[in-house]
Amino acid sequence: MAKRSNASTGGTPVGRRAMLGMMAAGGAGLAAAPYLQSGWERVLSAASQVDSTGLSGLLPNPGGFRYYSVVGSVPRKDATNYELRIDGLVDRPKTYTLPDLRALPQKRIVHDVLCTDGWRVDSTPFSGVRLWDLLEAAGVHPEGKAVRFTCFDGAYTESLTLEQAQRDDVLVALDMQDKPVTHEHGGPVRLYVAPMYFYKSAKWLSGVSVTDEVVPGYWEERGYAVDGWLDGADRRGAAAS
Repeated sequence: MAKRSNASTGGTPVGRRAMLGMMAAGGAGLAAAPYLQSGWERVLSAASQVDSTGLSGLLPNPGGFRYYSVVGSVPRKDATNYELRIDGLVDRPKTYTLPDLRALPQKRIVHDVLCTDGWRVDSTPFSGVRLWDLLEAAGVHPEGKAVRFTCFDGAYTESLTLEQAQRDDVLVALDMQDKPVTHEHGGPVRLYVAPMYFYKSAKWLSGVSVTDEVVPGYWEERGYAVDGWLDGADRRGAAAS
């Protein structure tokens, strides 16, 4: 969900501001017409995939979410070619396909989504496989202390402590808002860490590796907190079901 880091410096600032103003005005008009919301979201999601400036992430969206990527484009994956690799300090490394993940027991969580930029979407349902179920099946080594997440955009990474990874409200998410996670929202599989800011919920998840220490993620290397707890979150290791 984080903002793009590769904003272009070309063009004139006045021209960009004018264009952003025109697009924002059009977006406000669309927001006033609920039946056009899905169309506007499609426009935003398409624009975000080719926007080298990151300005599309500033436009109003009646659905509440923003469309961020840290790279110019992201390959699309589906049930025919998606794989999630579990490895690192484990006894039984394994690669899961999308059908494999959907065949496992699923957990549904409804929680508010908050971004460090200030926007939020209340009571958002996510469903998927508990991260700890996958790690437990792999057999974590005694020296394992953290988990590192990699993504098929080729750039984004995240991390959790092993204690945090054991929580019941941390998912390898397959559904969002009771529908399969779309490409624009990080699908077909993304991480969802309910008690933390949304940058911790890595999109386009492709790898889960157990490590002997916390490896700061993409935004942590750029100044974000390694532990992105929401205000008032229960910070104990394993959240109640």
